[in-house]
Amino acid sequence: MKFFDALVAMITGRQDSSRPEVSNVTYSDSVMDAFGVSSAGTTVSATTAMRVSAVAACVAKISGAIVNMPIHEYSLEDGDIPGRVARSDTWYLLNEQPSPNYTAASMWEGVSMAQLLRGDAFALIRRRMNGSVREILPLPWGAVSPMRTVGQGVRYYVNLPEHGISTWFDPADILHFPGLGFDDTTMRSMSAIQYGARSAIGNALAMDEYSGKFFEGGAHPSIILSTDKKMAPGQVKDMQEAFARRHSGLANAHRLPFILTEGFSAKEISLSAEDAQLLEARKFQVLDVARAFGVPGFMINESTGATSWGSGIESIGRAFVQYTLQTWLRKIEQELNRKLYPRNTRRFLEFYREALYEGDIAAQGEYFRSALGGPGAGDGHMSINEVRRIKRMAPIPGGDEVYRAPRDQPQPASKAAE
Repeated sequence: MKFFDALVAMITGRQDSSRPEVSNVTYSDSVMDAFGVSSAGTTVSATTAMRVSAVAACVAKISGAIVNMPIHEYSLEDGDIPGRVARSDTWYLLNEQPSPNYTAASMWEGVSMAQLLRGDAFALIRRRMNGSVREILPLPWGAVSPMRTVGQGVRYYVNLPEHGISTWFDPADILHFPGLGFDDTTMRSMSAIQYGARSAIGNALAMDEYSGKFFEGGAHPSIILSTDKKMAPGQVKDMQEAFARRHSGLANAHRLPFILTEGFSAKEISLSAEDAQLLEARKFQVLDVARAFGVPGFMINESTGATSWGSGIESIGRAFVQYTLQTWLRKIEQELNRKLYPRNTRRFLEFYREALYEGDIAAQGEYFRSALGGPGAGDGHMSINEVRRIKRMAPIPGGDEVYRAPRDQPQPASKAAE
C-alpha cells in the first residue's frame, strides 16, 4: 500500500505532509555528464548540438573536406617509392559506391559526422567466398555494441533488423573509426562534444533560447505601467494580462496604438540586445565552438579579428589539412589499411590531400612551373605528361622527359688563360 500511495501522490501531485520534502537536490558531474547536461543546464546531444549553427558549420566543413578528397590505392613496387595503382574494385567501393544503397560521399560524410558528434563510426565489411570485399555497409552508431571477451579479444554485436542483421562479428569484419581519446576498456571514443564543446554548445543553445524569448514579446519584455491610484491585486493581474494580449508577440507588433487612460503612464526599462551584450556573447560562443572542433572562425563566416593562418586559398587549405583534417584522415586510413589488406602486401590506401588545393589556379600554376623546372627554376621533378595526367588531359608526344638544367662545362686551359 505504501508503494501505491506513493504512486498516487506522484501522479496527482499530492504530498504527504508527514514526510519531509526533498529540495535543492544536486547531482555529481559524472551524472550530469552521463545525461549530456551542460553547465548552462541545457541537454547537449548529437541532435541538439546540430541546432547550433556554429556546430553545423564546423561539422559541414570537416566532413565536406573529407568527402572531396578521393582515396587512391598505392603499391610499393620500386623500393619505398609508392606508385598509384590502376582503379580496382576496392577503389570503386571507397570512391563511388560502397553499398547498393549508398554513395561513397554519403558514407564518408556519415563516418565523419559520427566521429565528431558521436565519438565512433562503424561499417560492416561483407566479403565474397574468396575473401575479397564485395560491399562496405555503413552502420548507425547505435546499432553497434563493441565488447571485450574473456581472452581480451573484441567482438562487435550488430543489431540492424532492416538489413536482416542481428549477430556478432569479428574485428576483421568491422571498420571501427575512432574519435577522440579512444578507451581500450569500453572500446569507445569521445566526441568533440564530450571532449571540449559541451559547455560551449550548451551556452549557445541557452542563448538561442533566450534570444527567441527576448524577441517573442515584440522586443519589449519589460515595461512598467504606473498610476497614482490604488489597485487591488485582481485589477493588477487583469491589467497585466490585457496588456500582454494586446501588445506582446510579433503578431501584435506595430498593430495597435498604445493608449493609456485613468492616469496610467508607461516606461520601458528593458535593455536592447546590443546593450545587454547578447550579440557579443553569441559571437564569442561561435569562436568557442569553432575552437573545440579545430576549425578557424573565418572558415565558418565568423570574421571577428584577424587570422594568423595566412592568406589565400592555398594557405588556408594547407593549414586546415595540416592542423585539423590530418588527424581524422590518418585514423580512417589506418583502419582501412589494416582491415582491407593483409600484412606485408606492400599496398596501402591514402586520401589525395592535394585535391583540396586545386581551386587556387594561381598557386597551382606556380607549383607546376616549379615542378616542371626551367630557366630560373632549376631542375624539374615532374614531366609535362605527369602534369597533364593530374589535370585529366591526354599525354603528348615527347612529354615524358623531365627537365634538367644544363651544367657549366669546364673551359680549356688556354681559354682560361686568355
